[in-house]
Amino acid sequence: MGKKILIVDDAAFMRMLIKGILTNGGYEVVGEAENGLKAVESYKALNPDLVIMDITMPEMNGIDAVKEIKKANPDAKVIMCSAMGQQAMVIEAIQAGARDFIVKPFQNERVIEAVKKVIG
Repeated sequence: MGKKILIVDDAAFMRMLIKGILTNGGYEVVGEAENGLKAVESYKALNPDLVIMDITMPEMNGIDAVKEIKKANPDAKVIMCSAMGQQAMVIEAIQAGARDFIVKPFQNERVIEAVKKVIG
């Protein structure tokens, strides 16, 4: 089976969009979460190869969730999603341990390229 990916975004349509891109690219989406707290729980339960995570979410934002996931597994691989104009948050996310970032609105090729770069 393909590499397992967890998608985290508070917008259901964004999760659906990313899931479609990944599935068409041959990856397996093993879980979805709508906020950072659920992301950390899902990560520990599912142990995916990669997490694609939004930065701005309720309950716990993506940056704090990356920090928690990295505490649970220092080798965890995370790609952040950001809207235009969130450069400072992207830098903070990379410092927290994210491997790459993709910018909304997504370009399918860029999503797959980032995933391939991080997990092959």
